[in-house]
Amino acid sequence: MTKQANEFVTECKSSLARGVAVASDLLVDRAVGCYVYMTDGQAYLDLASGIGVTSTGHCHPTVVKAVQEQAAKISHAQVNMFYHQPMLQLVQRLRSKVPPSLDTFFFWNSGSEAVEAAVKLARQATNKQNIIVFSGGHHGRTIGAMALTSSKSIFSAGFGPLMSGVHTVDFPYEFRCPAKDHAPCHTGQHCVDETLRQLELLLQQRTAPEETAAILLEPVLGEGGYVPAPPGFFQALRTFCDRHNILMIVDEVQTGFGRTGKMFAIEHWPGVEPDILVMAKGIASGYPLSAIVSRKALMDQQPPGSMGGTYAGNAVACAAALATLDVFEEERLLENVNQRSEQMFKELREKIPPLLPESIQLDIRGLGLMIGLEFRNAPTGFATRITKEAREQHHMIIITASVYETLRMIPPLIISESEVTDAINRLAESIRAAVQAMV
Repeated sequence: MTKQANEFVTECKSSLARGVAVASDLLVDRAVGCYVYMTDGQAYLDLASGIGVTSTGHCHPTVVKAVQEQAAKISHAQVNMFYHQPMLQLVQRLRSKVPPSLDTFFFWNSGSEAVEAAVKLARQATNKQNIIVFSGGHHGRTIGAMALTSSKSIFSAGFGPLMSGVHTVDFPYEFRCPAKDHAPCHTGQHCVDETLRQLELLLQQRTAPEETAAILLEPVLGEGGYVPAPPGFFQALRTFCDRHNILMIVDEVQTGFGRTGKMFAIEHWPGVEPDILVMAKGIASGYPLSAIVSRKALMDQQPPGSMGGTYAGNAVACAAALATLDVFEEERLLENVNQRSEQMFKELREKIPPLLPESIQLDIRGLGLMIGLEFRNAPTGFATRITKEAREQHHMIIITASVYETLRMIPPLIISESEVTDAINRLAESIRAAVQAMV
């Protein structure tokens, strides 16, 4: 970074809220595709995608064109005043992408807001209060959403009292499963059985079915470490919910819109449809938009005026979402995600384990282009050191996740074969340096 840019950042950052953690003092100028460019012209390979947001890459020309055209027509068509075409067209397009039983949408701005909208719907539609969530889940940082979040205590510490009626059970986390110390848990079945046991016990001890509105969870833990739910888990959970008359809310804020190789991650568990699906992040390639979708019979329980927001379903953001869907179809993004995922897992498994000492256990996991690397028994700060090495020495943006030593890889879904190889090579060199620093 140039001296002038460094001085500018230093001068201004003291006036910004200290509660926002910023990983570096880099000053971004522009971005295109899988690269972000700093004010000194240096390009950085981006494996973070704005934390899973720029699904079609930075400034995709199709999205840029749609945004420019919509901004010249009307930028703020407030949803309580009239309908606007981009939102109605988006509803039409999304109907064919979501599970068939879900047909009624509500649009908002952020993932946290959408999660809260889902909770509001569940409580109002069932006339029940309590919500069950899973350890390691991340659902946002607003007052309601942070009560549902358990990925890190920093997100809620000091902000209490939080929303009441929230109960937590263990997520089926195979790499951290206690059974692994005694017997193999390769299928995750032990973890699934244990989670279901905890759920049944919870209903007996703390929140009876007639008090429990919904179960809320991510198909793949996000901030909790990029941990996919095991095979069969959602089928078992769907049966549990139906038996006890509890709604299932699936939080696809981070896993939705192609991130896992399916349009929505819940498709990895055949035959399972949630009662409420939450979406955001990749929906509009970087523009603020979120939504929930549910059955009309549930949505119609809410009286007009009980939901809304000044910027909800912004016209420009909806136009960006429509263009995002165009890119998915025209460039066959899901096909690319699955091809690049296979390549990335192969190269990671070939290149990374040989770099680690025997004392560190490595778990490479995930779905599609949502990949986590957890370094068990690594020294505290090991994953953060890797991200710093990658950024400062190899000009690559990669971030951590979870309270454990874990990296997460979420590149734009347009990433190419050569860019994947380049990224893994940069990562390998960063890990090599972090290991050497341990000595």
